[in-house]
Amino acid sequence: MASSNDAGGSTQKPKKQLLLNAFVMTTPGHLSPGLWKHPRNQTDDYNKLSFWTKLARLLDDGGFHAMFIADTLGPYDVYRGPANVDPVLASGAQFPVNDPLYAVPAMASATKNLIFGITASTTYDAPYAMARRFSTVDHLAEGRVAWNIVTSYLESAARNFGLETQIEHDERYRIAEEYMDVVYKLWESSWRDDAVIRNREKGQFAVAGRVRAINHKGKYFNVPGPHISEPSPQRTPFLFQAGTSKAGTEFGAKHAEAVFMGGQLPELVRKSVDALRSTAKEKFGRDPSHIKVFTGVTVIVDETDEKAQAKYKELLSYGDREGALALFGGWTGNDLSGYSDDEDLVLVDKPAIRSVINRWASTVPGTEGLSWTKARIAEFLCIGGMMPKIIGSPKTVVDELERWAEVADVDGFNLAHVVNPGSFEDIIELVIPELRRRGLFREESGREGVTAREVFFGQPHLLRDHPGHLFKWPISEAEGDAAT
Repeated sequence: MASSNDAGGSTQKPKKQLLLNAFVMTTPGHLSPGLWKHPRNQTDDYNKLSFWTKLARLLDDGGFHAMFIADTLGPYDVYRGPANVDPVLASGAQFPVNDPLYAVPAMASATKNLIFGITASTTYDAPYAMARRFSTVDHLAEGRVAWNIVTSYLESAARNFGLETQIEHDERYRIAEEYMDVVYKLWESSWRDDAVIRNREKGQFAVAGRVRAINHKGKYFNVPGPHISEPSPQRTPFLFQAGTSKAGTEFGAKHAEAVFMGGQLPELVRKSVDALRSTAKEKFGRDPSHIKVFTGVTVIVDETDEKAQAKYKELLSYGDREGALALFGGWTGNDLSGYSDDEDLVLVDKPAIRSVINRWASTVPGTEGLSWTKARIAEFLCIGGMMPKIIGSPKTVVDELERWAEVADVDGFNLAHVVNPGSFEDIIELVIPELRRRGLFREESGREGVTAREVFFGQPHLLRDHPGHLFKWPISEAEGDAAT
């Protein structure tokens, strides 16, 4: 928008430079079941370190800000269930899945600037152990680490962690609240900044009195401390979160430094973005600009719109229907196997299914007036899962990304792959140059060696209005040089 502030002159509002994450998972089939067998896909090598280091270098050289790694702690076993993994086996639909953390140090050593966002749950892992793992990886990755905080959602995970059923949704967030207090105390309050001196002449690695217990005693956790790891470059890893329920929005507004929000239309995503930012400001006293917001999209791009549409159809031919319906079962908790192939699921008598399908029917572009049968659901989910799809030439794709950024007021995108590395190669070759041509993307990756938080906010440690900052153990002027 142009504004006229000076006599006879106008200034153009600077364009927002977009942030781009590559959305991946340590599994053969992330969001496009069956596509593991496509010639441009190599995710059947998901269990080889060389696959991950090569992908990390591609993304780093191509200009991506981060690799955002999803995770689940149980199989999608609702479809044709109960507890049936058979439908996901052929497609590798998020099964098998490896722990996302272990490849990060190797990927970090192979790259210069790429950030690694790792999904980990507050429901099934002890905070003391989690804090140690993230401190370790933040050390080894020299600060290029983020934690995507989740509370988990699969019944199969609950059973495998010894529960008969999942902990109730809002109770999981109450547990997560105390969990964050514990890890903030470990990361921010257990070691003073001057605790580690590495003084070879005096034979003193760390100074007594500058490392302390945290003595946390709460409803869910009792953790005496101290933190078993010395402070890493960021202390607290950069914090991602996803969740648009009331409890999830409040949790993100309080704790997150970046939030992932999904939706088929930018106008709907904007409502969630506005709710998040207003909650951050009004309830928690945070600057709303101190939360970066990402939304997810699946991009299929080629030199022309016609070629991109042809590419989409060719990719779709590799999709696996059973895998797609298994993903639906895992994401919604509903088994569609009992419905006939030609039944319009908008009309079924189960409200939970009807609610999901009605939402898609009213928001997914190009489906107006169409019946949502199992075949249509499978086709919709086979390419990029539930994410909106942008298909076209570089101009068409960037027009749409720019529109999303403006309408939804998001800062960037989690870009899902259909084929990996093929989808990311296309984005690097065709989309990023067009973004740069319009001034929407950084020309270079910036200063080498900076931490994740420095990339997003210009400093390595939590900002002052973040609740974790309150736990920081400051160095008093009187003690500053006592034993150094």
